Amino acid sequence: MLKSIQKRKNKLRAQRKARVRGKIFGTDTLPRLSVFKSNKHFYAQAINDTDGVTLASVDGRKLGLKANQEDVKKVAAEMAKVLASKNIENVVFDRNGYLYHGVVASFADALREAGIKF
Repeated sequence: MLKSIQKRKNKLRAQRKARVRGKIFGTDTLPRLSVFKSNKHFYAQAINDTDGVTLASVDGRKLGLKANQEDVKKVAAEMAKVLASKNIENVVFDRNGYLYHGVVASFADALREAGIKF
């Protein structure tokens, strides 16, 4: 891919991220669940924005999972376990500038099936 095209894609994602991030805020009782996906791996973390603290996180790379829809469901199940152990059942979903389809939508649906509400 040309560098100019990649720069434009990164700039547009940063704009989407800032737009979404300006509207949502995580607290201790209602944390922000932020996702990050690369071409190979998928990550998620629950963040308390008032204190600037990560409450829970899951790393798909450490679990040995790829960033496809089947493996992301396993990452979501692990995230639901971690959140349940911290007595968190409601979150605010932060798609982090990514479109809500494919891997991100699979992660969100699997979290809802596991009992996390957002």
